[in-house]
Amino acid sequence: MENHTVNGDSRKEIRVWCDGCYDMVHFGHANSLRQAKALGHKLVVGIHNDEDITKNKGPPVFTQEERYKMVRGIKWVDEVVEDAPYVTTLETLDTYNCDFCVHGDDITLTADGVDTYHLVKAANRYKEVSRTAGVSTTDLVGRMLLMTRNHFKQGSSKLGQDHSARSPWTGCSQFLPTTQKIIQFSDGKAPKPTDKIVYVAGAFDLFHVGHLDFLEKAKTYGDYLIVGLHTDPVVNVYKGGNYPIMNLHERVLSVLACKYVNEVVIGAPYSVTKDLMDHFNVDLVCHGQTHIAADVDNVDPYAVPKQMGKFMLIDSGNAITTEDIVERIIRHRLEFEARNSKKEKKEIEVYEAMQRVKLAEKCG
Repeated sequence: MENHTVNGDSRKEIRVWCDGCYDMVHFGHANSLRQAKALGHKLVVGIHNDEDITKNKGPPVFTQEERYKMVRGIKWVDEVVEDAPYVTTLETLDTYNCDFCVHGDDITLTADGVDTYHLVKAANRYKEVSRTAGVSTTDLVGRMLLMTRNHFKQGSSKLGQDHSARSPWTGCSQFLPTTQKIIQFSDGKAPKPTDKIVYVAGAFDLFHVGHLDFLEKAKTYGDYLIVGLHTDPVVNVYKGGNYPIMNLHERVLSVLACKYVNEVVIGAPYSVTKDLMDHFNVDLVCHGQTHIAADVDNVDPYAVPKQMGKFMLIDSGNAITTEDIVERIIRHRLEFEARNSKKEKKEIEVYEAMQRVKLAEKCG
C-alpha cells in the first residue's frame, strides 16, 4: 500500500470502517463520518439492510436503496458496502482491509440486547468518536410524530423536545451550532475564476434522496454549486403548518455534508436579487419541479435571473419531497412510536447498568 500521513505520522494507508442503519441521514451521521475519516485515509461505510433493521430496531423510514444512495452522497465517504452484517465482525474488517472500526459514543444493541461492537472491541480494533448532541433519527422521527400547528410559534429551539425521553443518547437536547462546526463541514474552497457558478435555493428540510438527486443534477450544469437556505420564518410562510422540521442551523450542516455542494448562503433572500447574482458571479440559477410560491406582492422570486437569461427548470427524475417523508412517518405512526419507545427503554437499561458498574468500581 501507499504511504500516507495522518496527524504528522507517515505510515501505510489506513482504512477506517463505519457501519450502521443511516436512516434519515442527518448531520449527526455526517459529523460522525467526518470524525472517522480524520482517523485514517479511506472511509468505508457498511449499511444494514431493511430486514435486519426491522428485526433489531423496528422499520426504517428510508428503504435500503435510498439509504445506500444517501451515504454515497456524503463528502467524507470513500466506499459504501451494502447489506453489511448487523453485528460487526473481525472477518468484515479483514474482508474490506480495514484497520479498525469507528462508532459514536452511544449504545447500539441487537434485538437480544447484545452490543453490536463487542467482537471488535474485544480485539482492540474499535475507536469511538463523539456523538453530535441534539440530533438522532429517533429525535427526528419524534419531531414528526409530535407535529402540532403551533410549534413554530413557540420557537425553533422547542422542536423535537420530547419531555418523556430520558435516554442520554436518544433523549432530545437542543442543538447548539457554532462557527467551528460550520468550518469543519465546509471545504473552504473559493471558486476559480474560470468556474461556472450554479445557484439553487430552498428549505432542504429533512435532507433526503430527492434533495440529493436534485443537487447532483444541478452540479452537472456548472463547476461550483452554491445553495441558498431560507430562514425558518420564510420557510414557514411558503410551506405553512409546522415547517420547517429542522431549523436553519441544522439544515446548513445537512446541506454542507453533501459532496455536490461547494458553498451555502445562510438565510438567503427568498427572491433571487441582482445583488446576489453579482456578488457570487452566478452564471445559472436552477429550480426543480416543485411548486414555486410567489413572494410578497405576488412577485416571482426568480424574475431577476429569468430577465438575465440565467434561469433553468431542471428535472432530477426524483419526485420525493419532505412532505412525502413526513407522510411515511404519519402513515406508520404506531410502528414508529413503538420503535422509538423500544430503543429508548433499551438504552436506559444499558445506561443504568453502566452507571451501577461505575459506582461499584468507585466504591470498591
